[in-house]
Amino acid sequence: MQVPENGPLHGIRVLELGNFIAAPMASRIFADFGAEVVKIERPGVGDELRGWRRRRGATSMMFRTIARNKRSVTLDLRTDEGRAIILDLAAKSDVVIENFRPGTLERWGIGPDQLTAANPDIVLVRISGYGQTGPYRERTGFGGVAEAFGGLRHVTGYPDRQSVRAAAPIADTLAGLHGAIGALMMLLAKARQGDHSTPRVADVALYESVFMAMESLVPDYDAYGMVRERTAGNLPGVVPSGVYPCDGGSVIIAGNSSGVFGRLMQAVGRGDLADDPELADGDQRFRREAELDEAISSWTSVRRPRDVVAELGAAGVPVGEVYDAVQIADDEHYNARGMLQSLKVSVDGEPEEVRFPGVVPQLDGEPTQIRWAGPELGEHTDEILGGLLNLSGDQLDDYRARNVI
Repeated sequence: MQVPENGPLHGIRVLELGNFIAAPMASRIFADFGAEVVKIERPGVGDELRGWRRRRGATSMMFRTIARNKRSVTLDLRTDEGRAIILDLAAKSDVVIENFRPGTLERWGIGPDQLTAANPDIVLVRISGYGQTGPYRERTGFGGVAEAFGGLRHVTGYPDRQSVRAAAPIADTLAGLHGAIGALMMLLAKARQGDHSTPRVADVALYESVFMAMESLVPDYDAYGMVRERTAGNLPGVVPSGVYPCDGGSVIIAGNSSGVFGRLMQAVGRGDLADDPELADGDQRFRREAELDEAISSWTSVRRPRDVVAELGAAGVPVGEVYDAVQIADDEHYNARGMLQSLKVSVDGEPEEVRFPGVVPQLDGEPTQIRWAGPELGEHTDEILGGLLNLSGDQLDDYRARNVI
């Protein structure tokens, strides 16, 4: 596996002023590819994610996953000394990523103006629920709210029930990706232009990151007067496609292109539907969705998921079993591509072997090795403040005694 220290982002330093998921997801992309990420956490408390979905021990595997390859520095931003240290760290960094409510950094005296004064070359990524401008900028925004406001929740679930949420932080992950892209674009612009006049700040709103994934939601409304509703997980007009029951599980089948549709119908023993000229048209397939789904379900429901995958896969039909964590952990393809990497982490005070998700994307056909799981709270405080800022042992002891660090 590739060593991240030699990765494409080696030599870049990122200062993370973020809690929860969105900003930490953005900085994790930098950390995964060799950048030095300094994560600032509140003394004695740390990122609240440390306590989320925790069955044992003091730190959740969720935090260990999202904070991997980062260095943890404890620092109280409510103190004058803490804010001064942030500006000193910014002077030696390339990127600052934050996800506080708009105006928070300005109130603390470490907003864009102060960061730029400390380091004229700094680029800043700001992630918030509704963005830094607009009438809703002051609203508190979490991922689930952003998914609703961005249109995703309304179309997710069954039409005869309330909308549901995917059991994964979609809004935060999308915002993290957009934040990382924004930072990389600004760094690239600076490198190409030879100066750093503009741009300096990427403004990422959680709801906008969701809205970008909703493709033609509003264009369909304007052009056709169509308001998309919940369709039980299937995309409207994309037929046949969805989850189908099997004997002992389920599979997802995507047979919605004309060529694949014919192969799928032949494979499930419905040559009559494969040869029906009317069904060569996607709109016609949409009108006969219930009929097509019944034909497919009748065939899949009496077969094991692995047999369905084998038979339809051999016929050139996109198909996959609906996996849980156990199946993912045991799958040979995940393992072959380095998407499950074992690390020693402390759970109940003793190191245990835990498998973590790998790094995406692969570069040059080789997986990138995770260096370490999310660190202990303040694990690198002395290393960073002493080594990078040259604070003495006495200064560190004094700050620690006064809960600055």
